[in-house]
Amino acid sequence: MPGALFTVVVPVYNEGRNFRAWWEAAERHLPAGAEVRVVYDFEEDDTVPVVRELAARGKNVTLLKNSGRKVLGALTTGLRSVAEGPILVSMADLSDDFAKIPAMLDAYRAGAKVVVASRYMKGGRQEGGGLLKAGLSRLGGVTLHHLAGFPAHDATNNFRLYDAGFLKTIEFESTGGFELAFEITLKAWMNGQKVAEVPASWRDRVSGQSRFDLVKWLPKYAGLWAQALAFGLRRRWT
Repeated sequence: MPGALFTVVVPVYNEGRNFRAWWEAAERHLPAGAEVRVVYDFEEDDTVPVVRELAARGKNVTLLKNSGRKVLGALTTGLRSVAEGPILVSMADLSDDFAKIPAMLDAYRAGAKVVVASRYMKGGRQEGGGLLKAGLSRLGGVTLHHLAGFPAHDATNNFRLYDAGFLKTIEFESTGGFELAFEITLKAWMNGQKVAEVPASWRDRVSGQSRFDLVKWLPKYAGLWAQALAFGLRRRWT
């Protein structure tokens, strides 16, 4: 386990203004030998030349063409491309708390198949994101944890670490995009796998355009939340 490969999957859509800063912020927290796979949709994406420049300088960063469509396709393509070891998903919007990567790896080495960077547990923090979006996310995650025993306070943050071997045992059923992280965590819990969380900070992007569509994806999150609540309540009453 300690010697397993470490892969970071980064879906992008015209993140050329952010990706160099992402690399500089993340690199110092990555373990030796880590590979970053940047999943892009089209050759004209302005992230592509930045990645190629970094690779030419000897950085362990590669490009991976999205075999599907949009963020769901990018996440699926990236996750399914890894044969073994831990996989970290991070967005290129500079929102993620890279300093928590060593703690997430420690939890993985202790047996967790999913490790959640949690904004809503003690020690976690969220900055920005809009009152409605942030409020619904916090309310949904915290209530699910306390009512149903969901093994994390944060159901929706996509900054998570997964075991590639576990991912091979499940099918991805999400049809929207970012809710895939919630689905994977829910399936790990329902299948009796260990899920861990570490407190983390998150801040809303300051450059570029978010691809998150609250109106489109809220029903998908709500469906997973209801499924998790029902499962947790059944466990508590049986």
